[in-house]
Amino acid sequence: MQIFTSRRARSPRTVAVGIGAVALLALAGCAASPAPAESAGEADPDATLRVGLVLEPENLDIRRTSGVALEQVLIDNVYEGLVTRTTDNEIVPSLATEYDISEDGLTYTFTLAEGVTFHGGGELTASDVVSSFDAVRDDESLNGHRDLAHVTAVEAPDDRTVVLTLDQPDQNLLFWLTGPAGLVFDEGDQTDLKTAANGTGPFTLDSWSQGSAISLSRFADYWGDAAGVAAVEFSYIPDRTAAVNAALDGDLDVLTRVEPDLAPQLDGVNGFALTDGRSTSEGTLAFNNAAPPLDDVRVREALRLAIDHDALVQALGTGSTLYGPIPELDPGYEDLSDVAPFDPERAKELLAEAGQEDLKITLTISNHYGTTVPAYLVSAFHDVGVDLRVNPVEFSTWLNDVYENKDYELSFVEHAEPRDFSNWANPDYYFDYDNAEVQDLYAEAMTTIDEAESSALLAEAARIVSEDHAADWLYSAGELTAVYEGVSGFPVDSTTSRIDLSSVTLAGE
Repeated sequence: MQIFTSRRARSPRTVAVGIGAVALLALAGCAASPAPAESAGEADPDATLRVGLVLEPENLDIRRTSGVALEQVLIDNVYEGLVTRTTDNEIVPSLATEYDISEDGLTYTFTLAEGVTFHGGGELTASDVVSSFDAVRDDESLNGHRDLAHVTAVEAPDDRTVVLTLDQPDQNLLFWLTGPAGLVFDEGDQTDLKTAANGTGPFTLDSWSQGSAISLSRFADYWGDAAGVAAVEFSYIPDRTAAVNAALDGDLDVLTRVEPDLAPQLDGVNGFALTDGRSTSEGTLAFNNAAPPLDDVRVREALRLAIDHDALVQALGTGSTLYGPIPELDPGYEDLSDVAPFDPERAKELLAEAGQEDLKITLTISNHYGTTVPAYLVSAFHDVGVDLRVNPVEFSTWLNDVYENKDYELSFVEHAEPRDFSNWANPDYYFDYDNAEVQDLYAEAMTTIDEAESSALLAEAARIVSEDHAADWLYSAGELTAVYEGVSGFPVDSTTSRIDLSSVTLAGE
């Protein structure tokens, strides 16, 4: 039996430096500063931390709304699960003070922390966990339904113990429990999750001004260490230049996702310093594998060979090259640069073989992304005789047309979720990629108890996906964040997918 414990409420989750590659950033025109030192001023417990973000969620229902925009601000801050993960993807206890896993990998036993209350006043019991997990298991429309596919029973022997029984081992179960599938809700609560929240985290949801900001307030009855600031205001500023100006004008204490070409305006200016972080974000050029002309592997390979990945990363000023579906921080990573080296002449040959010498094709991209990627692709594809048309759309339109209805040829998105290789083993995902061998390898990787064996199987499956040219992985994204000198403890890594603010402090004036 493997036993995992936590001596405290929150210390393993203290913010440290974790959808990425090691040593991601090579900034064009400036060198990122190290993480700011601990503030020279005394932390103000009544302070409001102001954080600038790019992508706003459509609604607040984390159970039914996909994407990282909600996880980024709500998980660990407002909602909690039995376990959580650090910024380098280490899984640690949260609402469960300890857990153990049977030797056969089929039984997980969790011991709940005592004295935990929901923001609405209810006391956390094992029954809340059972009802939360059973809801996900029983309702296909809830986020995480597939993640709990191998959980056959969730039981509560007493108010402080929860036992999960599986029909086969699942290498990723604990990881799934750090996301929407593992969040714990108050049993019987009638909160409208689209506009409100009732979690157990260190902050309560104070208000949501749609199109502008989400505000959080410290939860006075939090079961663990009190949050370091009294309130947090997330401001959504999709225009990157406007976001930089807001920081320089003193309206923000932290600005995430700083554009590299704008970084010199902030680094060392008005008390700001830049941190360069790792991520598991894959800048993915998605191909609709089931629709002509992308259903022809020669066309897909030709498009990949037309791309000089090193030149693109240099143009971006951030990140590192990535030629496969698994980034370096995830199990199964392998350097797959040999699969699609820059070779425009071979790209032309393949297009001719496929009868696509005069190919016209459309890239559908959310307009919250910058212009560097589409501009580069237009030029690169033009050099091999491909006319690329760019269709920028609102993110909500992208979700409907591309993600939901698969109505696209090419698309671009940064897939920020860690351990998201399961998408390539899901023929219903918007890539429309269906390979039985990949699906079998992934299933075997998830059911083996040995972690090293699991990683090797994932690597084998990832190579097949790349050799099928099911997409092009343009880069592994870096994370540039501008942090004001009065801020201490703000996360450096993985801020695209999760921003745990419980230990962040802000010095008083």
